Amino acid sequence: MNRTTSRPFSIRIFLPAGEPEGVRVIEKSNWTGVGVVFPRALFPEVKTRAEFSRTGVYVLVGPSDEGELPMIYIGEADPVRRRLEQHQSGKDFWTWGVAFAAKDGSLNKAHVSYLESRLLLLAKEARRSRVENATGSGVPSLTEAEAADAESFLADMLSIFPLLGLPVFERPRTGKRRARQSLLLRGKGLEAKGYEGAEGFVVLEGSQAADTEVPSIILSPFLTALRKELQESGVLVAGPGHLRFAQDYAFNSPSTAAGVVLGRAANGRTEWQNAQGRTLKAIQEAQVSSAADSDDLAS
Repeated sequence: MNRTTSRPFSIRIFLPAGEPEGVRVIEKSNWTGVGVVFPRALFPEVKTRAEFSRTGVYVLVGPSDEGELPMIYIGEADPVRRRLEQHQSGKDFWTWGVAFAAKDGSLNKAHVSYLESRLLLLAKEARRSRVENATGSGVPSLTEAEAADAESFLADMLSIFPLLGLPVFERPRTGKRRARQSLLLRGKGLEAKGYEGAEGFVVLEGSQAADTEVPSIILSPFLTALRKELQESGVLVAGPGHLRFAQDYAFNSPSTAAGVVLGRAANGRTEWQNAQGRTLKAIQEAQVSSAADSDDLAS
């Protein structure tokens, strides 16, 4: 399940210490949940907050020693504080975390076990992170009504994660694809298709990518690391004489997308073109110019 809501909503971010880099309490309009974002270094100081004494689900985040994708750990606990205290001493990779609970205490152990299993599944399907824990506590048996409540809570969580710079549970929303201009990249006998969207630059399933890299890619080691990770995760699979995208995949920039496709550093704004050969750069500049002309006419 991807985030599907298109209704406007508001987010309230409270900084208890008045520090943007410190603890942040996240609340959403018309939601019974609350999220607490915390740097690892500050957890000993803030673990007495009421949110950590409740039943909840959490995500720990940190860099991976093996590549470019972030490492995450997804867990649940009753209360959350107890497990986070164990992870403070038992897990080295994470640098920050976010924990979610219900303000009214309506989440129970079965609910958070369900949320943990759903987040694990979404992260594995999106393949935009390295998930440290391959399995959770298992999917609990919920009534139809309880499962619906848990899915509603999950949908609100999923709308918050990208605002935290953590889009690891998101796959490209294919329903929006038709509204985007299709772009092509051709080179080395390859053809890739994609579009630029709110989630980043999306390369479409079936697109081809080089199965070898040019020597100069050594100057961009992150591309080598990312291509390796995408092959290990099954996003890029072997094809006859090339690699192939097994699913739509969102990159953080058109240049990263082009670099992965071509096996070398590339300027995505000039490599990606529409069917008429117009580059992404030219398209973007024309859009800006058109908007400016409209503003001039309106003034």
